[in-house]
Amino acid sequence: MPNPDRRTFLAASAGLLTATTTVAGALRHAAPIKVGQIGTRHGHASGKMATFRKFPELFEVVGVVEPDSGQRSRVAKTSSYKGLRWMTQQELLGTSGLQAVAVETDIDELLPAAEACIQAGVHVHLDKPAGTSLKDFRRICAAADEKQLMIQMGYMFRGNAAFQFLFKAVRDGWLGDVFSVHCEMSKKVGDGVRPSLARYAGGSMFELGCHLIDAVVTLLGPPDQVTPFNRNTRPEHDNLMDNCLAVFEYPKATATIRSSMSEVDGGRRRQFVACGTKGSIVIRPLEPYKLSLTLESATGDYRKGTTIVELPKSTGRYDGDFQHLAAVVRGEQAPEYSTKHDLAVQTAVLQASGMPIE
Repeated sequence: MPNPDRRTFLAASAGLLTATTTVAGALRHAAPIKVGQIGTRHGHASGKMATFRKFPELFEVVGVVEPDSGQRSRVAKTSSYKGLRWMTQQELLGTSGLQAVAVETDIDELLPAAEACIQAGVHVHLDKPAGTSLKDFRRICAAADEKQLMIQMGYMFRGNAAFQFLFKAVRDGWLGDVFSVHCEMSKKVGDGVRPSLARYAGGSMFELGCHLIDAVVTLLGPPDQVTPFNRNTRPEHDNLMDNCLAVFEYPKATATIRSSMSEVDGGRRRQFVACGTKGSIVIRPLEPYKLSLTLESATGDYRKGTTIVELPKSTGRYDGDFQHLAAVVRGEQAPEYSTKHDLAVQTAVLQASGMPIE
């Protein structure tokens, strides 16, 4: 790692580097946690609600907030939301015994909803990215810390077994000093989706690249400098930055993060590569869980040279996150990531997106 201060940051901000404790079994006999959801428009909203409902021994969904009647009608009969009670935000946050809320609104509404939840005294699962105002996010994080409430960010690789393997390998020194990280996360979107994405100057980096930035900051800490190179492949059509590159600079390392919304079959080529003085790890594609580990000398259970590491199949993308949420609510675990980490990530996301940080 680049310096002692950064080591301290990494140790404090990434509890995910230790193996995640399986919590569902340990908590099975406790009363289900009362939860709700604000918003259904976020791209991950239905998956998050489906995960709540997948674990009835952990969660009791008391209601869903969706002020847009058209959107509510569209999703109400889907499997994720069928049979649930619809209510106002005031009704949800006033529900007796409510303990946690998933905030799954449009990006512009994420922080106001999260702040209302913190003010009501409940834990928050906040989907990404954390809005556009770093000042507002900092205020909300401070309030959560003061009330000892968790804001659990919805970055999708935190519970990914391949990334957990990578984080642990780096922590344990298997790769030596990491000097280079290269990662990509792309897809191709249709013309009908582009206008809504173009509302945010960061385009693809803001929408997709933020997941990778969370992992880079987990590995290397906050960057010393961020330089964005964001481009639009179709300027005659719209202003969506759909071809994005950011370079993160560290004292002894660099990281390059690419994200496009114009790459055909981009999911197949999504990747995260970390190179160190003693070895490297290549995760490609990012899902399902498999990686390539190259070591200068035998380490742990792995031989010198390159080994393809097959990891346990996931039971669900969000299972681990929500099991951890339950454990935090019940006092069984501490939050895996600190607000200090999340603020560092959001700062880097805005910088990489070419957006103001104040």
